[in-house]
Amino acid sequence: MKDIAKLEYTLRISFRNTALLQQALVHRSYLNENPDFDLQSNERLEFLGDSMFSAVVAEKLYNDYPDLTEGDMTRLRSVLVRGETLARIARQHLKLDSYLYLGHGEETSGGHAKQSILADALEAVVGAVYVDQGFDICRDLILRLYQSEVEKAVVGNQRVDFKSQLQEVMQARHHEVPEYRVVSTEGPEHARAFVVEVLIGGRMMGRGRGNSKREAEKEAAKAALDSMT
Repeated sequence: MKDIAKLEYTLRISFRNTALLQQALVHRSYLNENPDFDLQSNERLEFLGDSMFSAVVAEKLYNDYPDLTEGDMTRLRSVLVRGETLARIARQHLKLDSYLYLGHGEETSGGHAKQSILADALEAVVGAVYVDQGFDICRDLILRLYQSEVEKAVVGNQRVDFKSQLQEVMQARHHEVPEYRVVSTEGPEHARAFVVEVLIGGRMMGRGRGNSKREAEKEAAKAALDSMT
């Protein structure tokens, strides 16, 4: 077994059941080569941790940034819980790469540095914290890990003009200018929502919904850009 006292210190959490934290570090490749190992792989804890990350990040975006639209929050949550971000936190803040249980083949092929393995391990660690310590401590851990990540993502989102970006891409690729049209309005007058489609060369490329035409157009442009990647 690996000595994880240092990891507990980094997490600022003293586990009641340290086997849970150990399990969070066990990649399935290790069990393939060590079938008699006492612990299971981290996959079930990873599933739990993934849900915790999404819930806590969504809550923070909602509570701390009231000017963000639904589309903004959805986009930012996606950025913050994607593998690249999780792997960076796992490596830079917790040094999880030095604690992983990997099979020999995975280890020799650079598994300690693989984004997917690091991201999964971080989610599993969070899942282990939730099982061992409960929601409040798990939430506090996620917020500490994301202390600077959320602000950077929000600032970056505010700088993106998706309509201008789409127009530049389409003029460069196809010499076309995007056309926006309102396809429906929903809700009462005081809470009106607009649904907008963006067309390029007569073809619908994206659809967006917002509380103003401008917001809906922005979401439609973002959807069109996403469809091209």
